[in-house]
Amino acid sequence: MKGFEKYQKSYFMPPVECYDWVKKDAIDKAPIWCSVDLRDGNQALIEPMSLEQKVEFFKMLVEIGFKEIEVGFPAASETEYNFLRTLIERKLIPDDVTVQVLTQAREHIIRKTFEAIDGAPNAIVHVYNSTSVAQREQVFKKSKEEIKQIAVNGAKLLKELAAKEKGNIRFEYSPESFHGTEVDYAVEVCNAVLDVWQPTADAKAIINIPSTVENAMPHVFASQVEYVHKNLKYRDNVVISLHPHNDRGTGVATAELGVLAGADRIEGTLFGNGERTGNLDIVTTAMNLHSHGVDSKLDFSNMQEIVDKYEKFTDMKISMRQPYAGELVFTAFSGSHQDAISKGMACREASDDETWTVPYLPIDPKDVGRTYDSDVIRINSQSGKGGVAYVLKQNFGLIIPDKMREEVGYLMKGVSDHAHAELSPDDMLEVFRKNYTMIDKKFEITECHYKQEDGIIATVTIKEGDKVTVVESQGNGRLNAVSKAIRKHFGIVYHVAEYEEHSLSRTSTATAICYVGITDEEDNITWGVATNDDIVTASVNALVNAVNKMMA
Repeated sequence: MKGFEKYQKSYFMPPVECYDWVKKDAIDKAPIWCSVDLRDGNQALIEPMSLEQKVEFFKMLVEIGFKEIEVGFPAASETEYNFLRTLIERKLIPDDVTVQVLTQAREHIIRKTFEAIDGAPNAIVHVYNSTSVAQREQVFKKSKEEIKQIAVNGAKLLKELAAKEKGNIRFEYSPESFHGTEVDYAVEVCNAVLDVWQPTADAKAIINIPSTVENAMPHVFASQVEYVHKNLKYRDNVVISLHPHNDRGTGVATAELGVLAGADRIEGTLFGNGERTGNLDIVTTAMNLHSHGVDSKLDFSNMQEIVDKYEKFTDMKISMRQPYAGELVFTAFSGSHQDAISKGMACREASDDETWTVPYLPIDPKDVGRTYDSDVIRINSQSGKGGVAYVLKQNFGLIIPDKMREEVGYLMKGVSDHAHAELSPDDMLEVFRKNYTMIDKKFEITECHYKQEDGIIATVTIKEGDKVTVVESQGNGRLNAVSKAIRKHFGIVYHVAEYEEHSLSRTSTATAICYVGITDEEDNITWGVATNDDIVTASVNALVNAVNKMMA
């Protein structure tokens, strides 16, 4: 592919090695989360949300558990301004939730922003200016000192205006386009801002490190963040925040490594909505923590409801393979995967250990409101016997005998392959019935009477169309005696090779199901299945189905 020659490395490594983050293998606690769905996410929509949609989205974010929510850029438009005023005036902001607003480091924009937050009980004013080489040289045409002074002036005005407000106002600063900024210079600018704010334990400042446009691998960002972490002034009184974008498709990795490198806070959106390739996906990042046994402090237990609301509000669609939230993320079609999952679930049921270790499933689907019956194993032409048996058991209580599973598996695969379609559980039950319980019959047994005399003597009534014949035969059990009567009447040879039975429920009036496999002279096996409230009747009917199939 042509064109690669015009690109070169446009990021900066720290002036000293920063690789302590490499020594850590896991994140042991949740970061502070800040949703930017209502600002960064909303501005990326083809059709931005209406005021009422944004109000409902805000309520959903509160229900999920976000304590910090960026609600807009109120100086950018009346729509943004009115939304914030609506939240404040309707008293929709809970006491434990802080709203965040974004502003450029420009005086008139900062003043308009403070008008918008008037009356908010808790607010973060997030001020930024761009610091990268490209922006300094191409856009602003200013020196490093001049760019730093823009940040300092903005910080001073924030502090001056906040002193006049009654609410609890906190400050946040971002050196925008951080990835293209010399790391030591970015820290120099941040420290100049902090010198203005003089953060304390009771009034911590937030320094936000954005990967405005991802242009480096995640390990580079981790080393940059570690340098910031080690070189910021007032570090104990500063919250290091990350705002990863996803241009390289590594936003989640960037955030996770950044937290290992010393970050305390993450800004992102649900499902990664944002400009260009999107923002950090907070759902994935939080659920990754959940999968490692760490409380994410966010609640996605009703994932489908969140997805439905998100799609309604944003008019965007969640991918079927979206981590943790997509329709198919817990679904196995592959036969080997289905077999492993089925066996893993069986081991889990038989064990007292609550630790989740089921193969191919990184988390328990029930954690996010999914079910085993319809979500985990689904059947198509790629499926195997284990998956088919699992679906029939989970949905209908059918425990297919081990020696029958391969045949049933190939049967379902064949139907799916011919139809070029997935089989639903109801489709599978219909296929199973047509092939094993509701088959065309050459004969039926309408009555059986038994008496015990040197074994069992069975008097069997065989009906072939309009013809009815009574046959008597002796065997070592009821099914054996009936089988001998059938063989005697039709002059055929077969043997009952397999027999299994179980209850379809656990009540005293449970229906019994029987599986009978018979072999011919060439050892080919034919299966018949039947259900009845009486176990003997069920076994006889299963045998009749098997013999009819063999004769056909």
